[in-house]
Amino acid sequence: MSITSATQSRAASVKTALSGNYLDIQSDGWAKQYLPDLIEAEAEVFGKRTISGFLSQVGAEEAMAADQVVWSEQGRLHLSYKGTIGTANVSTIEIDTDIDGINANTNHGVRVGDTVLVASSVLTVQCYVSQINSDTNGDQNAGATAFITAVPYSHEHLDNAGFGDSDALTVLVYGSEYSKGVAGKVGSNEPSFTTFTNKPIIMKDMYQVSGSDVSQIGWVEVTGEDGQNGYMWYLKAEGDTRSRFADYTEMAMIESEKAAAASIVNGSATGTDDKGGTEGLFAAIEARGHQTSGVSGVNAATDLAEFDAILAEFDKNGAIEENMLFLNRATALAFDDMLATMNSYGAGGTSYGVFNNAEDMALNLGFSGFRRGSYDFYKTDWKYLNDLSTRGGINARNVAGAIRGVIIPAGTSSVYDESLGKNLTRPFLHVRYRASATESRKMKTWITGSVGAVTSDLDAMTVNFLTERCLVVQGANNFMLMN
Repeated sequence: MSITSATQSRAASVKTALSGNYLDIQSDGWAKQYLPDLIEAEAEVFGKRTISGFLSQVGAEEAMAADQVVWSEQGRLHLSYKGTIGTANVSTIEIDTDIDGINANTNHGVRVGDTVLVASSVLTVQCYVSQINSDTNGDQNAGATAFITAVPYSHEHLDNAGFGDSDALTVLVYGSEYSKGVAGKVGSNEPSFTTFTNKPIIMKDMYQVSGSDVSQIGWVEVTGEDGQNGYMWYLKAEGDTRSRFADYTEMAMIESEKAAAASIVNGSATGTDDKGGTEGLFAAIEARGHQTSGVSGVNAATDLAEFDAILAEFDKNGAIEENMLFLNRATALAFDDMLATMNSYGAGGTSYGVFNNAEDMALNLGFSGFRRGSYDFYKTDWKYLNDLSTRGGINARNVAGAIRGVIIPAGTSSVYDESLGKNLTRPFLHVRYRASATESRKMKTWITGSVGAVTSDLDAMTVNFLTERCLVVQGANNFMLMN
């Protein structure tokens, strides 16, 4: 079955007024003697057209008085590293990176006396760390500061346990052991954290109408999301501009990315222009979070096996118990179908959805949430991913860059704010806008011209909109983007 659509209503505004927007009586003049039956009110054929509200559900807004926001996030508590065997017959191990892939060649936290698990692709062995090579270890790897000597408890050397030179390893510190009457640890481990920054962008828009048009009555009764109503057409245009700008303030926080050093957006080879972009939600998840392409790249998490793979990634990170699923229509239905198959009567449709469906009531074919393992997930449709004039248009083409959903942890995170100099608890997502005691740029609106209050000799009314803001994505390692 195929569906063919014909768009009869103009989906977007244009810069100039078209003749099709007005009742044209000049083409026929007064030749037609019968008065047409006019339906004055506009038909809202696209329903609610705005898409804002996503960030208000999962985040918060907070003022800032600087050109950038800087925050730091805690590192992992336990010590786990990736590396390779240097020489198996003397039990040397070269530490390359920590478990997240950060370079730990010269600053790992393993110390003499630690007990560690040394794991390869085929076996895991408990070992005792007998030496940390700060200068030289007397073998062919002399001077390599990344080498430790880990002696197996059950064998003399790593080669006796079945390891070979250059084997890839994971090293996990699980404790320590000391002889009686000896000194304690040498050297302390400092907690690690990673610092992130983002900068606000300035966004502007405006609407202008001449003084004559402000004083002209129309025959169409206009309505809009911003509460405008009446027979003044400029009310419609100004209200739509305001609603569109409000949507842009949210869409920019979702879609924006920082300009690369060589980007022409910077305006010059020296980068003196400050149009450097800002890191939005999708860019933050792509850089610091997780992504899944689903089964065969069609829909993310359409069966439990794929979804369990998502849970495994969350287990490796914060393991936030409650999460929100913001999905496009296809993925939301795929979730419903996946959950329905868990019911033994799902194939016959007798108890699909709410399991007390009766034959004389409406059948519930959807699910609003579910629990898997130790995680709770709450599912909701995201209009931004469905509307044809926003991301829904890209998703409809099924092209590269289509985004079918996002998993966002619920609750708050504790981070150190370097501007305030203390730990703060905030939602994982929050918007920072520029403000001071005398000026707030959260959502600024002002009117200029000679209509109403006169500010210039321009025979027009200009409505100006401005905001300066950025998004802070804390703990992006707990987010999942569904491509």
